[in-house]
Formats: sequence, structure tokens, C-alpha cells
Amino acid sequence: MSDRPGWDAIEGVLAPLYREITPVHWGTEQPWSLGGADPLEGVSAYPRTDPVPHWHYISFGMTELYEKEWDNPDDSGWGFEFTFRLARPTGETEAPIWPVRFMQNLARYVFQSGEWFEPGQTIKANGPIASERTDSAIHAAGFVIDPELGTIGSPFGRIAFLQIVGLTMPEYRAALGGKLLGMLGELADRLPLYVTDIDRATLVPEPKPQAHWPRWGGGLRGRA
Repeated sequence: MSDRPGWDAIEGVLAPLYREITPVHWGTEQPWSLGGADPLEGVSAYPRTDPVPHWHYISFGMTELYEKEWDNPDDSGWGFEFTFRLARPTGETEAPIWPVRFMQNLARYVFQSGEWFEPGQTIKANGPIASERTDSAIHAAGFVIDPELGTIGSPFGRIAFLQIVGLTMPEYRAALGGKLLGMLGELADRLPLYVTDIDRATLVPEPKPQAHWPRWGGGLRGRA
């Protein structure tokens, strides 16, 4: 019997896609539960050539990896793991580490605030999400269900693979008010598998300001 059935469930959905490909993997030296700084216990990145060359990052640690600890029987942990697809330049053989840091920052926010992300939501960064690329126009992100991994069952409950999609600020503003999924659907031909290219320009014009009464909606959800 495995001592990490939740981890095995995640790797099980990756196996048909990547078969004999060995991913790049980053592990956490000290677990969050023992006072470590990083909530995610690991992140793997697989090289891809289709439909465009990219790296496919997958997190381990938003869900229950080893045993059932949460009271909710339906979801494993927070109910999702992060994924991210980063455009891979020709000849690049080493996966960049900055997406791992970005995923850890998002995970840290969830663990510390008790609020979590869902498909259709957006988040704005204080600058480029690739912090070392000050010239990048990708300053925000949205969340969708990973188009290949979807949602699976595990011994500890449901796991949704929540893909982070890089957005420019005009795209971020156009997606506000619950419009992200519709906008990305219209851009699907230009963003295959929602791969993030940090060098690209915006794909939508700046939305026109509209006069309306303010209303709540589309925010993060808290979990007690």
C-alpha cells in the first residue's frame, strides 16, 4: 500500500500524457506543517512540444497527499492543485523556476487567508508575474480548469487542476465581472491550451469605461 495515495493520484493522471518523460521537480526542504515557508511540497514541470512548445507545471500540496486530515469528505484539502503552462523557447532545456515561486506565493495566500481560487476568477500582481522580466506585459492572472487534466477523484476526495493563465492588464480589466471564461474562449485559437507567453502583447483592446452602480461579485471565497 502506498504511503502517499494523494500524490500517486496526481501522478496517475499525468502518466497517460507524459509516459516515459521525466519531469523537472522542485521539492520543499521543510514542510509547511513543520514551520516551513512554502505550502507546496513540490512542483513538477514537463517539457511539451504540442500544440506549441511549453513547460507544464503541476503543484503538489494544495490537496491531501498522505492521509485524510480535513473534515470535508468530498474535496481533498483545498480541492485543487495549481497548474501553469509557460511558453518554451526553441532549445530551452531547463524549466524556469520563477513559476514555482509564483505558485508558492499563491498557495501561501490561500493557506494564510483561508480564501481560495476558483475557475473564472482573476488576480492582479504588483508587477510582471515573472518578477525578473520587468519588460513583460503579463501583470495579472486568471484561473481555468486545466483543459487536459480536468478534475479527478482521489482516495481523499475531489481534485480539480486549476490552471493559472497569464493576462495583460487590458485583458485583466476586460475579464472583470465574471467575463474571464468567455474572453478566453474567444481567444482559444491564439492561446492554445492557455499557454502563457510572457513576451506577448495584449490580445484585447482596453475596455471602455462603463457607468454602473457598484456591485459585489467575482471575489475570492473564504473557507472556515
